[in-house]
Amino acid sequence: MNHQPPIMSIAKILWVDDEIDSLTSQIMFLENKGYEVQTKTNGFDAIEFVKENIVDVVLMDESMPGLTGLQTLQQIKEVNSNLPVVLITKNEAENLMDEAIGSQISDYLIKPVNPNQVWLSLKKLIDNKRLVAEKTTSAYQQEFRSLFMALSDNPDYNAWMDIYKKLVYWELEMKKSDSPEMQEIFQSQKAEANNDFFKFISKNYASWVGPKSTAAPIMSNTLMKFKVFPHLEKGTPLFFVLIDNLRFDQWKTIQPIFAESFRIHEEETFYSILPTATQYARNAIFAGLLPVDIEKQFPVQWKNDDEEGGKNMFEEDFFKAQLKRLGKGDLKYSYTKITNNHDGQKLVDNIHNMLTNDINIIVYNFVDMLSHARTEMEVLKELAGDETSYRSITESWFTHSPLHAALKKIADKKITMIVATDHGSVRVNTPAKVIGDKQTTANLRYKHGRNLNYEAKDVLAFRDPREAGLPVPNVNSSFIFAKGDLFLCYPNNYNHFVNYYRNTFQHGGVSLEEMIVPVIRMTNK
Repeated sequence: MNHQPPIMSIAKILWVDDEIDSLTSQIMFLENKGYEVQTKTNGFDAIEFVKENIVDVVLMDESMPGLTGLQTLQQIKEVNSNLPVVLITKNEAENLMDEAIGSQISDYLIKPVNPNQVWLSLKKLIDNKRLVAEKTTSAYQQEFRSLFMALSDNPDYNAWMDIYKKLVYWELEMKKSDSPEMQEIFQSQKAEANNDFFKFISKNYASWVGPKSTAAPIMSNTLMKFKVFPHLEKGTPLFFVLIDNLRFDQWKTIQPIFAESFRIHEEETFYSILPTATQYARNAIFAGLLPVDIEKQFPVQWKNDDEEGGKNMFEEDFFKAQLKRLGKGDLKYSYTKITNNHDGQKLVDNIHNMLTNDINIIVYNFVDMLSHARTEMEVLKELAGDETSYRSITESWFTHSPLHAALKKIADKKITMIVATDHGSVRVNTPAKVIGDKQTTANLRYKHGRNLNYEAKDVLAFRDPREAGLPVPNVNSSFIFAKGDLFLCYPNNYNHFVNYYRNTFQHGGVSLEEMIVPVIRMTNK
């Protein structure tokens, strides 16, 4: 993979000094380094030049007759606030430096300046982005091979969590690389990883959720038991915050905001059960049971996809029953679900009252609503057009959310907080045809029904749903789960359906993004 860095256009420098003739050798030095240097002898001419010409950096003497360097700087910033200005001064006085830095100089040099000093300053200001991009590219080139080796080394469920974390790391690092070719190589490596992951899940999933299961990763139904309850401590309230539909890369985007207020102790992942959809995965988390067992123990509360009524109405009942089953029935708890801004504001007002409880559950529905709204609203399709902007919207939401405001209010209290999610989502691009009867469900990433007709290579199929730990909605019902970036479409009105849903974020199927999801433990600082 030989990647050539893009050819850089020649950087244009404006050097302003009333004794410019004495700088001829310095200017020649910069021209030999490939810079184009224009010169002016006073501030007035410099301001006019910046108004009418493209300039990448201004080098400016501080003490000039007429307009001083600082006065010129101020007027240049009015013309172009983003233009980097390097102040060159004889004077190291603190008040001058404070004023210069307050006026947003990008760098300052003390006279007499050495040509290399000037060159390094320019390199830092102009080439920094390019140098970071090149470093990112070459580091990924080295990592590409080790990721490739890890994929071909028959990874187990722990190794898959590591592989996915590495892929997320590189996806976020790639923002620093301006190479479309490199992005393309990364995307194809991620697609290949998802292909292999699908094979891995197809081979192992039934053994994880089967009645005789011995070796399984931590999954939705065991999350509370292994990742939440062990951190209960008398006198220290525990907050379990479930942000619906939060992928690991979205967590990494909001992690720095949490880190400002809390100390992060563990940043781990677990596996969402199938279907990677709220009514299955989230009910499994709170019940501590697989859906097939929830239906047995709560036949009235459990609703299959094709039944009327809300599918996540009884999480608190399930949670209470799990506490009792694990001998923790005497714990004092609260359960709060937030689906709109008004509920969010109530949480901000109320959160102090929760400090007297042993455990507080906060379920926050925003990211899920964002992914659904993005499907339906053209403006959001543009705002969250790809993974990068989807992460960016998540970050912006969290920064200004009532959830962030509420958590900041208790950041100075002795608490334990665990942030997790129920499942992730994947951006779908490839339609796959499915034929079914009227009873077949409408989901794009999974379906259940009788007599389903599909391409075997496109889906993970369970003819007997109980093998996947799922209830049997109707006699002869089977479940299918889409792989990678596929979305399942019916033949009728096919083209409209394909165009409407392509490039939307969906969940319910088998992909790294949907199944390997974050669980983070933190405490007050």
